[in-house]
Amino acid sequence: MEAKASQNAGRVMDGPTNPMVTPLLTDLYQFTMAYAYWKAGKHNERAVFDLYFRKNPFGGEFTVFAGLEECIKLIANFKLTEEEVSFIHKSLPGSCEEGFLNYLREIDCSDVEVYAISEGTVVFPKVPLLRLEGPVAVVQLLETPVLNLVNFASLVTTNAARHRLVAGRSKMLFEFGLRRAQGPDGAIGASKYCYIGGFDATRWFADNVAAGRLFGIPLRGTHSHAFVSSFMSPDEILERSLCSSDGSSTCEDFVTLVHSWLSKIQWLKSLGGIFGETNQSELAAFISYALAFPNNFLALVDTYDVIRSGVPNFCAVALALSELGYRAVGIRLDSGDLAYLSSEARKIFHTIEKELGVPGFGKMIITASNDLNEETLDALRKQGHEVDCFGIGTYLVTCYAQAALGCVFKLVEINNQPRIKLSEDVSKVSIPCKKRCYRLYGKEGYSLVDIMTGENEPCPKVGERILCRHPFSESKRAYVVPKRVEELLKCYWPGKSGRSSEYPSSPWKNLALSVEHEETIETVFPVPLPPQYRILGKVREELPALKDIRDHCIKQLEQMRPDHIRRLNPTPYKVSVSAKLYDFIHFLWLNEAPVGELQ
Repeated sequence: MEAKASQNAGRVMDGPTNPMVTPLLTDLYQFTMAYAYWKAGKHNERAVFDLYFRKNPFGGEFTVFAGLEECIKLIANFKLTEEEVSFIHKSLPGSCEEGFLNYLREIDCSDVEVYAISEGTVVFPKVPLLRLEGPVAVVQLLETPVLNLVNFASLVTTNAARHRLVAGRSKMLFEFGLRRAQGPDGAIGASKYCYIGGFDATRWFADNVAAGRLFGIPLRGTHSHAFVSSFMSPDEILERSLCSSDGSSTCEDFVTLVHSWLSKIQWLKSLGGIFGETNQSELAAFISYALAFPNNFLALVDTYDVIRSGVPNFCAVALALSELGYRAVGIRLDSGDLAYLSSEARKIFHTIEKELGVPGFGKMIITASNDLNEETLDALRKQGHEVDCFGIGTYLVTCYAQAALGCVFKLVEINNQPRIKLSEDVSKVSIPCKKRCYRLYGKEGYSLVDIMTGENEPCPKVGERILCRHPFSESKRAYVVPKRVEELLKCYWPGKSGRSSEYPSSPWKNLALSVEHEETIETVFPVPLPPQYRILGKVREELPALKDIRDHCIKQLEQMRPDHIRRLNPTPYKVSVSAKLYDFIHFLWLNEAPVGELQ
């Protein structure tokens, strides 16, 4: 995929990973609204929109935010081509004026500001994940694509994080869903976002190579059942020699060496004679693969019979490799009773290490796949097993347990006037006005509550008691004395340096562009800054590397209280508003709601 690039403030930014993510990846009604805004002369009115969700997925009480990088890439490269404008013209009603088409040719996102929570952060309902500020018609055109880029990304990242929590930190997890994903984009995105959610790589067994190239996700590889069943006997192996790992010697007939080791383990009394005649075509496949990849030999052992054939054949090849100075990786189980088979295989590995004196053989990696999900991982943990790595595909990348996250994009302010969306369903009532969002931490280091405040309210301070109120329930409130305060929304796209044209003679205009911190500006100019200039004193957040986002996600989960993120019956996390914002929400609600009349 070749991405176009955009330059902003001296920076060049690649386009979205998927070339189909263009300004046309939107609903037609976004363009009809844009035309109506333009026709009414409202298209340049300054609007603020929040992107948030209303309910956590998978029956849990947390979500992991993802998709921010792709949103910023879209915004950085948002520009309609002449062909796209022509198509829009054909799609709109015939009354569309030429002046609107000229307007479309000129628009970009240089006057849009984007504030967002850092990608990989654990987030909760109602708290804005993204806040977009800019000309109402332009920001309206961004609604559908940013929802598309955030919804699936956050859903699959959350799904991956849940699987990681059930599996535990000591187990390795590999995304295994390329062939089952909803098309190429679903597969590529799933690989990226599963990695953010805590998976170690994409597919040990059949890598998503495209995702590895695009995102630098670690890749691994081995063989399938087809490779095993394609062999008939060891006689098919023509090239039988293998150099030792240090290159000092050569085994001229590796096949014979493997057979000698197979004979030894078949007669081990401590194994009780459980090995008889193994499947020779399977053995031939294992030998052939080991000759091709002596440093990365991992065998799929369930093509015929795991214990009677697959495991002993693997052990024979692994012992032959060991004699030449190589170390086999381990086995993969793709069917059967994974708890029982992994435990039996581990016993055999330990027995061989002890009886034949091969150090480390008992620690061979055992990998399992076969339509695994949260429930099977939890069941295996309770039963006891010896699996080191899990390959998870269908249930992970398709988000089988829940189809969508359900993010929404709501207008909260226009021309500095707060707006609210009302509904008979209280969960659908929006929280108006431009807000700042904070996470308050307790003395044990866990986060206690997220709180939203009006933009101009003072920041919560460490050690000071703060009244936190449920946005819509009068009786739900609590005082919090935070030990740490973290502001969640940061500037990731500053637009035209903060709309300085609105104040052409302002004393803050040039200064604001040259300093790095809001506090510095206020030291030089102790008078209050206009709200439009507060962003100018802050450095635009750089988009972090994928591995850094993954590390941030893992750290975030560690900072959550265990009862909030447990799989069954989790405790709801508290999302609140300040006392001032609570009062304002309900004041605006009463003012906007129609008053009925009884007769």
